[in-house]
Amino acid sequence: MQIGRHDVRISNPDKLFFPDRGLTKGDLVAYYVDVAACVLPHLRRRPFHMKRFPNGVQGEFFHQKRVPPHPDFVDDHFVRFPSGHTTVFAVVDNAAALAWVINLGCIELHTWHSRVDDIEKPDYLLIDLDPTFDGQWPFVREIALVVKEVMDELGLASYPKTSGATGLHILAPIKPDLPFPEVRRFAKALAEEVERRVGDQEVATTTWRVADRRGVFVDFGQNARDRTIACAYSVRPTADARVSAPLDWAEVADVDPAAFTLETMRQRIADVGDPMNGMWRRRPSLLSRFAQLGLEAPA
Repeated sequence: MQIGRHDVRISNPDKLFFPDRGLTKGDLVAYYVDVAACVLPHLRRRPFHMKRFPNGVQGEFFHQKRVPPHPDFVDDHFVRFPSGHTTVFAVVDNAAALAWVINLGCIELHTWHSRVDDIEKPDYLLIDLDPTFDGQWPFVREIALVVKEVMDELGLASYPKTSGATGLHILAPIKPDLPFPEVRRFAKALAEEVERRVGDQEVATTTWRVADRRGVFVDFGQNARDRTIACAYSVRPTADARVSAPLDWAEVADVDPAAFTLETMRQRIADVGDPMNGMWRRRPSLLSRFAQLGLEAPA
């Protein structure tokens, strides 16, 4: 496959990756190449964690941090972990590199919250609304609007997207001037304020212990070093090839995540554009906002 100036070999393009939908590896590669302009702003300069499904969603999968031998158009970045272990991650900065990792069976696009320019400092804050039980999607939509309210008051632009699974992600781009523990501390206070405003543990909770939860988990814990999420426009390994879809806030109250799949996303982009277009242009610092949540500012 010729992508820009690069020739990318796609092996076994006719292999079924989503048997229930009759979708092949070639279909998956074609989707990502077609939406590359929307995907790449979320991938560029981030360590890319490979979760590989060599035989599609019904086969076994495995995680791979270290990038295998790769062509020149795929970048890489050395990372040292607190344990002392090291690895070299792929960095996906262009459409050819994107097609290359998809050919390896990476259905999902898992990326760090920081970029390689300053790996210890995230450039967005994440609140992950994660249902505890089936049937809590109406609560997720309700809580999301409270998260927006709190972020608005903090002067943080917020961008919602379906997780592509059962929940909703809300991202707030930030200036990468604080380390992960401080961003997590801020996110925890934000989540607790959301919990307080909802005022019903059967609806929204920040309870950490899973066995003690009843409501939707307002998860702040993803704001930690080397955690990853499936980024915007990532396909998820579900039978219906569901996609993590960026939303306009006006859509959230009535959104159905099942509407967004590999087969529907191209038309959605054509119809409504990219709700996350330009989100990385303005990234305010959290430093001056700690006091608004009753927190002591970082030293």
